Amino acid sequence: MTAEAPLLDETRLPRLEAWIADKAGADRVTVVDEGRLSGGAISLNLAVTLEIEGGAFAGRHEAVLRTGSASGVSASLGKAEEGMVLRAAFAAGARAPEPLFISDPAAGDDALLGAPFYIMRRALGVAAGRKVVKAEQPQRELAREMGRQLGLIHSIKPGTAGLDFLPMPEPSPGLQCERDYREWMGRFAGTDPVLAYGLRWLTLYAPPAGEVVLCHRDYRTGNYMVDQGRLTAIIDWEFAGWSDPMEDLAWFCAASWRFGQAGREAGGLSDRADFYSGYEETAGRRVDQEAVAYWETAAYLRWAAVAIQQGMRHTSGTEPSIELALTGRMLPEIEQDLLRHLDSLDGRTLFGRTA
Repeated sequence: MTAEAPLLDETRLPRLEAWIADKAGADRVTVVDEGRLSGGAISLNLAVTLEIEGGAFAGRHEAVLRTGSASGVSASLGKAEEGMVLRAAFAAGARAPEPLFISDPAAGDDALLGAPFYIMRRALGVAAGRKVVKAEQPQRELAREMGRQLGLIHSIKPGTAGLDFLPMPEPSPGLQCERDYREWMGRFAGTDPVLAYGLRWLTLYAPPAGEVVLCHRDYRTGNYMVDQGRLTAIIDWEFAGWSDPMEDLAWFCAASWRFGQAGREAGGLSDRADFYSGYEETAGRRVDQEAVAYWETAAYLRWAAVAIQQGMRHTSGTEPSIELALTGRMLPEIEQDLLRHLDSLDGRTLFGRTA
């Protein structure tokens, strides 16, 4: 399946309709293809309307069919797994789109579209980062709400039904991430001096193993939808996994995701204090400033690893794409943000060691 080929052709469409009818216990299902939506570089999103006759889902449902792109990056989940994470987040009360139907690879469902997929309710609003942050005044309530929602997500703990496919970090989230980033970067981990320095820093200042929760791991401006200033949905769950809860807070506040609003450190929306206070309302834990500082270092290294892999998807010829090529060219900017952050930590004590 190429990026240009129709996802629901004359062969796939009737098979998908029959599959949904079986899942929904319906008499008949009609799927109306409304065209591609923006899905980033990892996923393919198709706007669809489901017209369901009979059964518990009877009615008209505006939805999104989400499946994988031609190639991905090492950190991304398969779409059936992503759908299960989304189901857990929705059940926890987070403002995640409701997953309606999730393919089961074990049942051979992948053959329907050539890859795992799921169907979720469609949310209103915009997600484009530069549009979300463009308000003249800080968006303090939206920042607080993003914190509250993250606290709800972090209520999901290991042992939650349906999430047993997610590996536990060993021997600790910090050291697991350092090892993962080094692997994802390949030769760049040893030949790029900034990345090598950053990876060594992660090892030296890694926090001790502690509480582990479900982390979104791409919780940032650009991955949630806003309609008239109000949050409508948290999207793009393909990087989710068990980790230190402070990882998500640091990722949201990293300079990479402020979209020109450098002074509004919480995702280009407002001050960190607003985001942190919202988080503490629902999370049942306090924000650990030392851990956030550590995980912000990790955020730049993780983003660098993703940028390297995205660029290589283009340069290898696997998936020629201007978007992927431009992401790969962001590496120097990411490294500059990393070095500025590390410089800001000079002299601070992190977990008993002076940076």
